[in-house]
Amino acid sequence: MTFADHDAPAATSPEERLARLGIVIPPPPPPIANFLTHVREGNLLFLSGQGPREPDGHLHTGKVGAGVTIEEAYAHARLTGINLLSVMQSVLGDLSRVKRIVKLLGMVNAAPDFGDHPSVINGCSDLFVQVFGERGNHARSAVGLGSLPGRITVEIEAIVAVGN
Repeated sequence: MTFADHDAPAATSPEERLARLGIVIPPPPPPIANFLTHVREGNLLFLSGQGPREPDGHLHTGKVGAGVTIEEAYAHARLTGINLLSVMQSVLGDLSRVKRIVKLLGMVNAAPDFGDHPSVINGCSDLFVQVFGERGNHARSAVGLGSLPGRITVEIEAIVAVGN
């Protein structure tokens, strides 16, 4: 779904769009190792990779294309996008400060013969367009890997341009 398909007027805030989508932003997930969840350099915010962690801490695991369907992995990428939004909101205080989603790197824990990585990472990309409208359109890479930390299905990192 693109933002144009959504019924929220373009003038609404990201928070209003989230409410219309029925999404409640949880507290940011803690880092799982020795790194920061984000680094801000000037007007760029670099978000470390997040995974499909539910608010209760449950992580979705498995291999996409071998036990995990594209539809399930799409939902996991959407959940990962919500976790990225959580970090953005925690850092910026207001998602209206997002000037643009610049770039995503989406990694899929995929079976060796799986080849539809873009359809999985669309779960996050579609969410960002729904929440930010045109400012949510971004450059992106979607790659398959032999494994991810904790056997999670997807991991996504982001670069965000920040306004005042």
